[in-house]
Amino acid sequence: MMRKRTGKHGGSSDVKQTARLERKEGTPTRWWLKTGLLALFVIFVLAPFSLRILPELIQHLVYTHRIRVPFFVDLSRPADFSLNHTINMYLTPEEGISLGVWHTVPESQGRAAQGKDLAWYQNSLSDGSPVFIYLHGNTGTRAATHRVGVAKVLSALGYHVLVPDYRGFGDSSGEPTEAGLTTDALYLYKWVKARCGDSLVVIWGHSLGTGVATNTAVKLIEQGVFFDGVILEGAFNSARQRETVHPFFWYYWKIPGAQFFFPEPWAENKVVFPTEENLKKMRSPILFLHSEDDHLVPIQIAQQMHEVAASAQNAERVKMVSFDGSLGYLHNGLYRDPQLPDILKKFVMSL
Repeated sequence: MMRKRTGKHGGSSDVKQTARLERKEGTPTRWWLKTGLLALFVIFVLAPFSLRILPELIQHLVYTHRIRVPFFVDLSRPADFSLNHTINMYLTPEEGISLGVWHTVPESQGRAAQGKDLAWYQNSLSDGSPVFIYLHGNTGTRAATHRVGVAKVLSALGYHVLVPDYRGFGDSSGEPTEAGLTTDALYLYKWVKARCGDSLVVIWGHSLGTGVATNTAVKLIEQGVFFDGVILEGAFNSARQRETVHPFFWYYWKIPGAQFFFPEPWAENKVVFPTEENLKKMRSPILFLHSEDDHLVPIQIAQQMHEVAASAQNAERVKMVSFDGSLGYLHNGLYRDPQLPDILKKFVMSL
């Protein structure tokens, strides 16, 4: 009896084990079938639909995840960068665009500026001191060391300094384009002129900022307005220099290999900056500043630009000061030169 019962239990157990094995053997087949169907759905249905209906969304997801640098820096606190008589503000050159701007007053007003609000700073622009608008290069923010250095030099000379971050730079909103940067500079210039009375307004462009400065000058010429003075530091010439990297490449986060499926986001973001042609139209006094060891823009480029500008005006209104290459200033270090304050003062006095 016991054996028969054991035999029955054993047979039942074998049947159950067999059923389990069949289910296990069948599971991978069903899993692969489901996976294959899902893949076919994605390839033949979802992907074509997305490419046809949602190209802009895909472009955004693939490319435009913004990387903000420097990290852990609060641009609304210029005092953190030893700019103790500086206020941060935000201007709106166009709907939906916000520009972060620092306004540093002359060093002689440093004590008076402590604790003052935006209205006080704006009113100070009409005190008769020259006003500089500093248009920086194509990477980083207004907090970069050399940009802070320029602001300190100008402030020590008794000048106001306004340093904006173009759209897409720093904490400014929007996407950087040549037209957009020019619009930003034009707006800031008009904003300053509306508040500074008869004070001199000088535009200082560095690197990419030289292109923005000359673009803005030509836009103003079309309106019958001329800059009081222009400083071009590390000026590049797109007509004679081949740009191997798009100047706003840092703005886009690019997935490797994505260009095989989607056009690069800057394909439609054409950059020209016709500085040489702009210089032929300009009638403002111009000062070129360039280091002989500039590793990004050879000094020969600046010399060619100077010749073009001087031919359009005359040698009295267009000057060039070069700095010995042994000083090691490269592209960004001219603010460290001990002779720079006298050079700037002489230029301002000539206006």
